[in-house]
Parts: sequence; structure tokens; C-alpha cells
Amino acid sequence: MAKSSVALKPRGLGKTSRTDAWWATPLATFIVLSTFLVYATWAAFQNADYWYGNYLSPFYSPEVLGQSPHRLFGPKPEWWPGWLPFSPALLILPFPALFRFTCYYYRGAYYKAFWADPPACAVSEPRKGYTGEHGFPLIMQNIHRYFLYAAIIFILFLLHDAWKGFWFAEEGIGGYSPKGLHPFPDVPVRFGIGVGSLILLTNVVLLGLYTFSCHSFRHLVGGRRKLLSAKPMSLRCYTCVSGLNKKHMLFAWCSLFSVMIADLYVRLCAAGVIRDFRFF
Repeated sequence: MAKSSVALKPRGLGKTSRTDAWWATPLATFIVLSTFLVYATWAAFQNADYWYGNYLSPFYSPEVLGQSPHRLFGPKPEWWPGWLPFSPALLILPFPALFRFTCYYYRGAYYKAFWADPPACAVSEPRKGYTGEHGFPLIMQNIHRYFLYAAIIFILFLLHDAWKGFWFAEEGIGGYSPKGLHPFPDVPVRFGIGVGSLILLTNVVLLGLYTFSCHSFRHLVGGRRKLLSAKPMSLRCYTCVSGLNKKHMLFAWCSLFSVMIADLYVRLCAAGVIRDFRFF
């Protein structure tokens, strides 16, 4: 059989026969993700206005070291180099950030929006070759399952923060636990609901749905098996998470907005720009 080779000339970035607005989705993704990255970076370096009484910003939770009463161990250590910026958020944010960065859904979104790899289906990209996920930086995507474990631990801390958000000092702000597990053990507290309480609760619910609808979590609860039919319980767990996985994209975007809104609300309250409305 005769063989022939045809030299295909690269058409250049964005060249396509498509007539629809194929650029709209990657452009919107680029704008939203860029806005979030800029805001999160700015908020992480502020090291101020990240707590308001019983409210703690999710960007700073858990506060391992810091200046608020929510800290787990103590303030900024004396041995910390003066030239190195310090913020409680910088100690913990890399873990949830890398969980999102290596997410199976997000990689498809930012491959198109930031790397144009490709910008959209049937649209030319700027590179001539493709190494897949065996070269840097794409090889980092393979560590997603390990950051899942860290993300689950963070959900537990955020649940605790949401619970604290429903306990207020009898007068003013400051207390948040009925069992004395707070930095103000001498302040009487009572159960209540504020706007911040609902925002923190909504945030952890959306983050939980995003985390537990993850492909890696589905593999984990399925017992990491290749043949699920032999283990009915593993199959049921796998099927349950698969139901959530169908809306993984929705949870990814909703949780992205919720965590930013939660930080912004706490920050505005702490800065005195707004007051937390209490229902009771």
C-alpha cells in the first residue's frame, strides 16, 4: 500500500472553522480565576481583619500561629526571620490551593483559559508538541489524591469554625463555645444566628460537596478496587459519590465563590465597614 505524508502547517493560536462564540467560556474562566487568585493572594498577605469575634475567615483556618484568639498554638514565633512575610494564611493555604490546582475539573478549565491547551475544541493552540502529564508542570497533577486527604482534614476544621459561628458572647463579641473551648472562657455565651453564621455554614457545605464529589474520593470510598462488583459495599459507596460527581463542576465554582465571600464578609465586619446582622 502506498504511503504519503502531508506536512500540516500550524494555523496559529485561535484559528478555527467554528463560527460560534467558542472564546466566551475560556475568557470567563480566565477572568474569574484571575480575580480569585489576586484576591486570595492579597487577603493571605494582609495578616489583619481575618477574624471577628466567633467568626474566622476560611483563608486563615486552621490558624496554627497568629494574633487572633482562634490560634491553636501561639503568636508569631520570635525566631521568624524579619525579612520573611508572616501570615497565618500562608502556612495553610498551599494545601487547599494545590487540591484545587490538581483537580480533574479545574485542570481542564485552566488548561484552556490560561495555557490555551487548546483554547477550545477544534481550535488551534500555540504549541507544536504535546508531552502529556509526564513532564513538568503537568506531572504535578498526579499528586491530587494526596492533597485530597489534606482537604478532608480542612473540612473538619471549617466545620468546627461554622459551629463556633453560632455561639455569641452575651454582650458584644468574643465567645463562641458552650463548653469553654474558646479563648474567652469567662465570657458567658449563648446560641444565636447571624448573617456570618449562615455564610460560614454555607461555605463549609459547598466546600464539603466539592471535596466529597471528587474523582479521587470516589476511588477512595470504592476501596481502590478495579472490580467493584465483587464488593457490594464498595460498589454502593462508589455509586453514591458518583451521584455527587455529576455536579462536581457546579460545586467547584460555587465553593470558589463561597470561600471568597466568607473571607470578605469577615474582613468587612472586622474592619468596621459593615455590622453583622443578628437574627437572634
